[in-house]
Amino acid sequence: MKRFAIRGTDATLALIGGAGFVVLAATTHGNLLTGGTLRALFQFLAVPILVGLAQMVVLAVGQMNLSVGVLTGLCSMVMASLMVDSGLPAWLAVILGVVLGAAAGALNGILVVFTRINGFIVTLATLTIFSGLRFRVNGTGTYQNYSQRLVSLGQGTVAGVPTVFVFALVVAALTSLFFRRTNAGRRLLATGGNPFAARLSGISNERSIVGAHMLSGLLAGAAAVVIVASSGSVNSSIGDDLLLPSFAAPIIAGVALSGGSVSVLGTCLAAFIVRLVDVAQAQYNINASWVDLIVGAVVFGAVLIEQVRQRATAVAR
Repeated sequence: MKRFAIRGTDATLALIGGAGFVVLAATTHGNLLTGGTLRALFQFLAVPILVGLAQMVVLAVGQMNLSVGVLTGLCSMVMASLMVDSGLPAWLAVILGVVLGAAAGALNGILVVFTRINGFIVTLATLTIFSGLRFRVNGTGTYQNYSQRLVSLGQGTVAGVPTVFVFALVVAALTSLFFRRTNAGRRLLATGGNPFAARLSGISNERSIVGAHMLSGLLAGAAAVVIVASSGSVNSSIGDDLLLPSFAAPIIAGVALSGGSVSVLGTCLAAFIVRLVDVAQAQYNINASWVDLIVGAVVFGAVLIEQVRQRATAVAR
């Protein structure tokens, strides 16, 4: 059973990320190393890490979640609405928004289990539903001027490191511990690696699928917390651009689409590399359409390499 991605992949990603950072720093005459630019790099890296992890946990059971980005936007809008329209304190609005994410994720899983329809189709449908709900919260309006304390915290730093980036790293560490140290995490990997063997071992594959989708929704809610806290304003377009990054990070990290493996470190490193592409686009004034083209090509290449590797392994056996 495949449990964790090959460590060599993580080392390769670390090397690529480090080399890319050095090249960008050198070719921009050190502009990348200035305090403001460096802080922005890591501040805007937090959300790609979290949505990448949200996608990774459903890939672990051989599923996909196309609604990750829109669900993140829905949770963001609900958090802001609870603070602005309902007058709830920030801490309660944040908790309720994260709970909403987990509940919506669980709904995805329940629909997959009870309808026996592929998760790709189910989450494509819920993507549309969540998008409609997101728009219903405030239409085309923008929420702003909510909790100043929350925004100050989200835009603040800890020892010079953006608070939201530290938060993302803590969430990533907890996700890694979940898969490495808990029975629930191991059951998800068992279901993804070999559903038949998992069932013979007494593992409920249905519970694993629901659990993976619920965890995915929880992580989408965590990403929403970062967006609300760091941006200071949210609208109904939040989350529309997060679907590709959510797939790019885990797939580039070598997480198998067939399930049974995770790579938290690799997902974080891959998100960093994708973020470097965004920074390069801004620094070199490259047409933004090239960024999606490059990231999409890399994702396709990563999937192709994984398919070739799996066929080679099957032949070797």
